[in-house]
Amino acid sequence: MKLHTATENKDIKLRQLHKACHTPISYQKHCPNCEQEVDPEEIVKAYEYSKNKFVVLDEEDLKQLKKENEDKAVEILDFVKLEEIDPIYFERSYFLAPGDGGNKAYSLLHKALEQSGKIGVAKIIIRSKEQLAIVRVYQQCLLMETIHFPDEVRKVEDVPSIPMDKDVDTKQLKTALLLIDQLTTSFDPTAYHDEYREDMMKLIEQKQSGEETVTASSKKPTATNVTDLTAALQESLERTKPKRKAAVKRKTPARKKA
Repeated sequence: MKLHTATENKDIKLRQLHKACHTPISYQKHCPNCEQEVDPEEIVKAYEYSKNKFVVLDEEDLKQLKKENEDKAVEILDFVKLEEIDPIYFERSYFLAPGDGGNKAYSLLHKALEQSGKIGVAKIIIRSKEQLAIVRVYQQCLLMETIHFPDEVRKVEDVPSIPMDKDVDTKQLKTALLLIDQLTTSFDPTAYHDEYREDMMKLIEQKQSGEETVTASSKKPTATNVTDLTAALQESLERTKPKRKAAVKRKTPARKKA
């Protein structure tokens, strides 16, 4: 099967510019110990097991792990009910499409999951990383959602300042329940909008239409500068020629007659 991202991050990404010339700021990899920039071929991957203590993993180690995991790219483990999984485990959604010649198997799995009311729990390799996932029916398509492993979800006991005493005022509770009842409705995802993003795009479009834009500066040597520099060097050499010739004449000793 083939994966297709089912969701999209709509955040508006802003670039950082140098205020003086409006040039985008570059982020270079720099070694603070050697005080120099580091080329990609000089970088190795490592795991920090303690403060400033590392285990270096070379490319051969990583390639071997990847090769061993390629044989189990997708592995169905169990079938469960969707409501048994708490939403805290869900991470990212992908549409599943059948691979070459896989239409019948795709349709069979879709129909079987639909009639059973179950979802499949699977392990899958994405970008060399093993992830837990579930496969379920979504309209006419199969949907795969990656979910966190249990040890990736932090314990509630680690959250500070949670009140243990749950006693509340009865009158205030009735008011809260009445408010919930008044706002209860069927879930319609189209009823909700990212108002901040919409307002941000309106502001950007207004500035763009009003020509409130800037262009990044680019400092490149021009042909004129090169010509001027060459001419200046030539002129400097010309000025020193007479002096150099005179100095050579003075230093040449007279030949003695035999």
